[in-house]
Amino acid sequence: MQKGTFPLTTSLRVTYMRLVVLGFFFLCFSLLTGAEAECPLQLDPQRAVVRYGGSVAVNCSTSDLLHKGMGWEISLREVLKNYTRSLITWRVSELKEWNINPIFCYINLNYTRGDSSQCQIELPVTVYKTPDSVSISTVNHRGPMIEGQQYELQCDVHDVAPVQNLTVRWYKNQTLLHQTTFTDTIETPVNKNVTLLIRPDRADIGAQYWCEAELDLGAEGPQPPPKNSSTPLSITVHYKPIINETKLPSVVRVFRGYPDVLVCEADGNPKPTISWSLGTNGTEHNIYSEKLNITESTPENVYCIANNSVGNTTRHVKVSIQEDYLPLIAGLIAVIVAFISVIFIFIFLIYYKTAKMGHYNLKNAKPSAQNGNIAQNGKHNTFPMKKLSQSSILA
Repeated sequence: MQKGTFPLTTSLRVTYMRLVVLGFFFLCFSLLTGAEAECPLQLDPQRAVVRYGGSVAVNCSTSDLLHKGMGWEISLREVLKNYTRSLITWRVSELKEWNINPIFCYINLNYTRGDSSQCQIELPVTVYKTPDSVSISTVNHRGPMIEGQQYELQCDVHDVAPVQNLTVRWYKNQTLLHQTTFTDTIETPVNKNVTLLIRPDRADIGAQYWCEAELDLGAEGPQPPPKNSSTPLSITVHYKPIINETKLPSVVRVFRGYPDVLVCEADGNPKPTISWSLGTNGTEHNIYSEKLNITESTPENVYCIANNSVGNTTRHVKVSIQEDYLPLIAGLIAVIVAFISVIFIFIFLIYYKTAKMGHYNLKNAKPSAQNGNIAQNGKHNTFPMKKLSQSSILA
C-alpha cells in the first residue's frame, strides 16, 4: 500500500510546485503591466483656473513610496523635483504667463525597464481675464430711428481671455434676444464685436437694449461666472401719423341751418400737424387746425391731413347736408292743434248756450189761471213768475 501511494504523492507535489511558479510569474506580470496602465499620481485640483496675475497652487501626490523621484515639468522644462516625499506642490504667487501649457507631474517608478518606468499626468491650466469694458452702439446711424427700417447694433467686448469661454448675450429690457459663443482657441486677450439686427416699431419707444459678456470657466472657475454688462441704449422711434378711426367718421350728416364741428386727431412721433383740405379740381384751400366748422357752404368732400417728418396720412370725410323738416312739422302740428282747439271751444260754447242756459220764446205766452204765470211756448210747463206790485214797479 505504501509503495502504491508514493508515486501519487510525488505527482501532486510536482503539480503544486508548477502552479506556484506559474502564479508567481502571473502576479509579477500583472504588477508590471498594471504599473504601465495606471500612473500612481493624483492631482488636487485636477484642473487649475486662475486669473491673470493671480496665485495658484496644485498638489501632486503618489501612493508609491518606493519611487525614484517625482517632480513638475512646465513647458518642457523641469521646475521642481524631489526623491523622498510622496507629495510635491506647484505654486505660483503671481501668474503672468498666457501660454503656460503643457504642465505635467511625473514620477520615476522603481522598476528596471528603462524609460518605460516613468509616468506622468497632465494638469490643464486656464488663465483668464475679464473684459476691460463692454459697450453698445449703433452702426452707421445717429439720432432717432424710423419705424419699420432695419438697424444694426454692435456690442464691443475689449481685452478678454480665453475667448472660447466667452458668451455674449443681447437683451431688450429684460428679454433675452440672442446669444453668441466662440470657437477660437486663442489663449491671449482679444477684442470681440458682436452685432444684432433690429427693426423697431412704435412699441419700442423708450426700450433699452444692452449686451452682456459672460466667462463660463467650468466648475473649477469662479462661481457664479463673471459677467460684464454694457450701459443700456435707449432708442427713439419716429413713425408716421395715424388718424383716429373712432373719432372721425367717414360720413357726416349736417342739417341745414345747424352748423357742426369736425375734430381730427392723430398720433405720431414727432407730433403731427393737422390741416383740412376743402374742395377739388384746383379750388382747394387748406385750414390749419384740428377743428373744421361745417356749414351749408362746406364742400361735399373734405380731407383731414396729418403730417410729420416721417410722412403724412390723409382721411376722407363726406359731408351730407340734410334738410331739417322738424320745424315745418312742428309748425304744422301747432296749426292743427290750434284749429282743433278753436273748433272745440266753439262747440263747447254752443253746447253751453243751448244745454246750460236754455232757449225761451215769450210769443203768445198766456198767464196761468192758477198762479198768473206765463206758459212757456204754449206748453203747460210754466216758468214761475213773480207778480210785481205797483210800488215795486215804480221803485
